Amino acid sequence: MPLDALDTTGLTVRHGDVLAVDDLDLRIGRGETVALLGPNGAGKSTTVSAVLGLLRPAAGSVRVLGRAPADAVRAGCVGAMLQHGGLPGEARVGEVLHLVRRSYADPWPLGDLVATAGIGGLLGRDVDALSGGQRQRVLLALALAGQPPLLLLDEPTSAMDVEGRRAFWTTMRDLAARGTTVVFATHHLEEADAVADRVVVMAGGRVVADGPSAGLRSAVAGRTVRFSAPDGVTFDRVPGVTGASRLGGTVALATADVEATLRGLLADGVPLDDLEVRGASLEDAVLALVGGGR
Repeated sequence: MPLDALDTTGLTVRHGDVLAVDDLDLRIGRGETVALLGPNGAGKSTTVSAVLGLLRPAAGSVRVLGRAPADAVRAGCVGAMLQHGGLPGEARVGEVLHLVRRSYADPWPLGDLVATAGIGGLLGRDVDALSGGQRQRVLLALALAGQPPLLLLDEPTSAMDVEGRRAFWTTMRDLAARGTTVVFATHHLEEADAVADRVVVMAGGRVVADGPSAGLRSAVAGRTVRFSAPDGVTFDRVPGVTGASRLGGTVALATADVEATLRGLLADGVPLDDLEVRGASLEDAVLALVGGGR
């Protein structure tokens, strides 16, 4: 049986008097793409730091491909993009990439690495002249330089525009198809919903849900009925409705019984222009699980 990419058992991490990760058990198999979700302070970044050996746990263990974190990092088994990662100043991108690749016995071939990370045309540019999105792309190239089987990402698209984020996740899908295990922490839930095979929701340093996005969404009761309606019309007495909101000319009704709600609207003569019925989103599911904002 192949070794798991990541296996934490009873992982507990404290920041002074603050319990950041509380008795965490988490196993991630080879080749999975896993999203770590939860509010600020849930323990996501601390977990990533512990997996990289940057924090010493108060209790429990972490194994990365069967190795201790520090050993796995030294062996080139792990690549990482951290939320506050930096690049050396007064250097060109190509120089930094060359230096990092030299530290690995079997680095990713330069041409393929440049193409995969999407940094073509940047090798001769000064690091200090990069945009936020370009810096993230260069950091990705550095994380991949040693051809790591496990890639850890902490808010990797925070500085990217919409086009850059789309291209980044296309790259992640390609890496996953090659067999790379991708574990990422994000506040962009639409990215997690679109990309992750599996979603792990954390709150208070613990895992509160673990499974496919569709499974988490289906566990949240209720649906939303959206349609266009004139101002002044109220819907609080429509059967099944548990909440109502309006944005411009669009009404959104949360309902526990879609069929009863639609029948009630039709019986009241409400024109259901631009009608749309939606199930719970991943954001709805996460908010229900953690009991508050992200």
